Amino acid sequence: MKKGLLTVFYGLAHLSCWVNAQSGISGELKTEYIPHSSYIRPEDSVKTGSKSDFKRVDLSFSIPLSMKKLENGKVKSWSLLVNGAYAKMSHKNYEKNLFPYQMLNAQVGLQHLRPLGGKWSMMVTASAGVYTDMENVSFDDVLGQGGVLFIRNFRPNLALGAGPVLTTAFGVPMIMPWIYFDWKTGNKIKFNINFPQGMEAGYQFTDKFALKAVVDLNGMTVERNKGGKSTLLGYQQITAGLRPELQINKNLSLRLTGGTALLRSFTENDRKIKSIFKSKKMEDPRFASTFYMAVSLRWNLP
Repeated sequence: MKKGLLTVFYGLAHLSCWVNAQSGISGELKTEYIPHSSYIRPEDSVKTGSKSDFKRVDLSFSIPLSMKKLENGKVKSWSLLVNGAYAKMSHKNYEKNLFPYQMLNAQVGLQHLRPLGGKWSMMVTASAGVYTDMENVSFDDVLGQGGVLFIRNFRPNLALGAGPVLTTAFGVPMIMPWIYFDWKTGNKIKFNINFPQGMEAGYQFTDKFALKAVVDLNGMTVERNKGGKSTLLGYQQITAGLRPELQINKNLSLRLTGGTALLRSFTENDRKIKSIFKSKKMEDPRFASTFYMAVSLRWNLP
């Protein structure tokens, strides 16, 4: 996948988090911290004395609007999805400003999930949101997207889905592919791959405590005005570490993650479709690996 597509992909990731119908309001509050690490210059891949950190708070809700249980036991549902993420970065020893100090992604969407017969189901999503660096906020910062995902549940622990997504991130409506893969194993020993979110492997010690090794893919997108032109700046990060999970009660859980930020990088395009497929003459600007930590609180109200 070209990195230009990633500037859109992270807006879709939050819409794919709730493929299963929820009977009550569910949500997550998550905070992340990555300390200052060295900026790696793209033209020669030299680690410089310039440094940047990353701090983010992310709040997501899934609110059921309607739910109907069919005769075959399957569920047809409508849900309202709300997500807001605010990130702050500080930069040291740069000769000029290269990266934003703040990023805000906020979106509201609708999700419809329904069975199609047999082992097939369909998920339809549509959303609009603001993706901004908090400078000169305008209508250019508003992006819309929607998609249809056809999902086949091969087994209770294995699902694969694909479908088209329509996005306005590149100035004109554009269709791109969307892939979903979810695989879980075991009761005690668990392995889970969920694209585009990441993967995890862990052990359930008790009903209230589990320890997992995780790899997470995440990022943000902002619209910026550069030389009088609207551009999209995408931030990508890949993190890996250990995640103890504590089930506080049947509706509330706490997750702590500590590990390494394997990849942090920025990529920028001029919001033209041809820029997605254009080969770059140099690497994207990135940062050296460093420590990563996160704390999240998840709930699912009855």
